[in-house]
Amino acid sequence: MTDDNGKADEAPLTPIVQRGLFFEEFDLSARYMHRPGRTITEADNVLFTTMTMNPQSLHLDAAFAAGQPFGQRLVNSMLTLSTLVGASVAQLTQGTLVANLGFGAIAFPLPLFHGDTLYSETVVSAKRLSASRPGQGIVTLEHTGRNQHGEIVATASRTTLVWCIGSAPEDGTGGAAAAAGA
Repeated sequence: MTDDNGKADEAPLTPIVQRGLFFEEFDLSARYMHRPGRTITEADNVLFTTMTMNPQSLHLDAAFAAGQPFGQRLVNSMLTLSTLVGASVAQLTQGTLVANLGFGAIAFPLPLFHGDTLYSETVVSAKRLSASRPGQGIVTLEHTGRNQHGEIVATASRTTLVWCIGSAPEDGTGGAAAAAGA
């Protein structure tokens, strides 16, 4: 609201903090669509590949890659995996993740090329309360990455440890615990 002079009222505003989901909020019947997609550039691929000390010519050498079965450089599959998982963080685990417990069943059925856009989605395949860590739960996430044509280019299963509602520590920034009213 504003007063007659257009000045905002002095009433305190309610803080709204972007966060991921607590254990109880993960829905086994949902397909979480993570947007926006991410268009992978040549610069992204070269930077990631060289930063991770991967000298694979399929990622870096256009002349070499032109003579290979796909006829062009491939996006580093670890960049594809990192982007696939990273795209899910804001919606699913930002501020609510305790730890990634592991990955399994990672596959790259089709390559990603420079200029392709990766769209990520996630379904929850399992969840249970932790037997050894009160206030935390184990959630298994099935991530799927599609290119701009809807073709599946990556899949990965990820097991996470997340906070339950009311159990996350307050981080002093008004983060996830504050947003949940803990």
